[in-house]
Amino acid sequence: MHKTIIIKYGELSTKKANINFFLKTLKDNIHNSLTYQHTITYDYGRMFIDVAEENINSTIDILKHTFGIHEIIIGFIGESRELENIEKNVIALIKDHEFSTFKVETKRSDKSYPINSMEMNNKLGGVILKNRNVSVDVHNPELIVHVEIRKDATLYYLNGIAGLGGYPVGTLGKGLLMLSGGIDSPVAGYLTIKRGVKLSALYFESPPHTSEMAKEKVIKLARVLAKYNPNMNLYVINFTKIQEAILKNIPYEYLITIMRRMMYRIAEAIAKKENSKIIVNGESIGQVASQTLTSMSVINAVVNMPVIRPVACFDKLEIIDIANKIGTFDISTLPYEDCCTVFVPEHPVINPEISKCIEYEKLIPYEELIAEAIKNKEIIKIKEEEKKFEDIL
Repeated sequence: MHKTIIIKYGELSTKKANINFFLKTLKDNIHNSLTYQHTITYDYGRMFIDVAEENINSTIDILKHTFGIHEIIIGFIGESRELENIEKNVIALIKDHEFSTFKVETKRSDKSYPINSMEMNNKLGGVILKNRNVSVDVHNPELIVHVEIRKDATLYYLNGIAGLGGYPVGTLGKGLLMLSGGIDSPVAGYLTIKRGVKLSALYFESPPHTSEMAKEKVIKLARVLAKYNPNMNLYVINFTKIQEAILKNIPYEYLITIMRRMMYRIAEAIAKKENSKIIVNGESIGQVASQTLTSMSVINAVVNMPVIRPVACFDKLEIIDIANKIGTFDISTLPYEDCCTVFVPEHPVINPEISKCIEYEKLIPYEELIAEAIKNKEIIKIKEEEKKFEDIL
C-alpha cells in the first residue's frame, strides 16, 4: 500500500455533463496552492494527491480552505484486489488506532467484483474481531473502516476531515465585493466565494476622515479571504471629495442614501472593467437605515448589474458566528471607522424617494468626481494572510 490524500467531491458529483470542467478547476486550484512537489490525478469519483510525507499536514491545511471539497482523507492504495491481501491491509490500516467499536463500509465501484459489499463487510468485520478485542456497532461506531474496490486498485481509509463544500473558485465567473471594515462584508465575500465566484474587492477610504489603520484593517480582512480566494485584487478608492461634496450640498437625512448611490456607481464601473458579472456586499435587511427594502431599491437603481447580498436574510448573531469561524471577526471589531460610519446623520431617511435623490444629485458634479476617483484608484495585490492575528495588533 502507498499513502495518498483522497478527496471526495460531494456536490460536484451532481454536475454530470459539466463535471470535468469543475474537477479540472478544482485540480488547478489545488495545484496552484501547493508550492512543493506533488502529483494530482482524478476521475469522476475521487481525486488523489501524492506528496512527500513531510508535506501531508500542510497539504491538508490548504485543502481545508479549498472550496469544492466534501471530505479530505488520508488513505492508502493497494494494487491487489485479492481477498487475502485486502484482509491484511485492513489489519495494517487499524493497527495504530485505539477503539472499542467499529463498522466496515465497503463500496464496489467495480460491480463485476465477485464479492458484494455486504458480504465483504461481514468478512472484513470478522477478521477485525479475530485480531482485536472490539465489538461491532453499526449505528454509532468509534471507527469506520472504509474499503473501496475499484477496477484497478483498492482504497483503504478511516474517518475523514470535513471539507468546505461549495464549488471550486472560478467556476461561476467573477464578482466584485464591496469590502468595508465591518463584520458583514467579509462574511458575504466568503459565502460568495463558496459558490465558485472569483472575487476582487473594493474599499472606499476618506482621508483624513478615515485613518491609515482603517485601510490596513481592510487589507488584513482581504488577506483572510485570500485563503479561500487566492491572489485577489483590492481596489482602493479615495472617496473624500465625493463625500465632502455630499456633506456640503445634500440634505442631512439623505447623506447615506446619496453616498451609497455614488459607491454603487463606482463599483459597477470597476466591475465592468475587470469583467465581473456581479457586485457583492454585506447588506442585511433592516440592519441599518440604508438597508430597508425601500433604501435598497433606491440605491440599487443606479446600476444595471446584479447586486448579490449573501447575508441579506441573516441576523447579526448568525453573521458573527460565520465571521468567527472564518477568522475575520476579531479583525472587523478593531476600532477603526470606515467612511460609511464617519458622517452618519442622527435620523437618516429610511424610506427615501428616488425623485428626491435625482434632484439632490444635480447639486454636485458627481460624474466628474467619480471619474477622478476611478482614475486615481489604488490596486493592491492581496495574497493569503501572512501573519497570525496576534502579530498585527
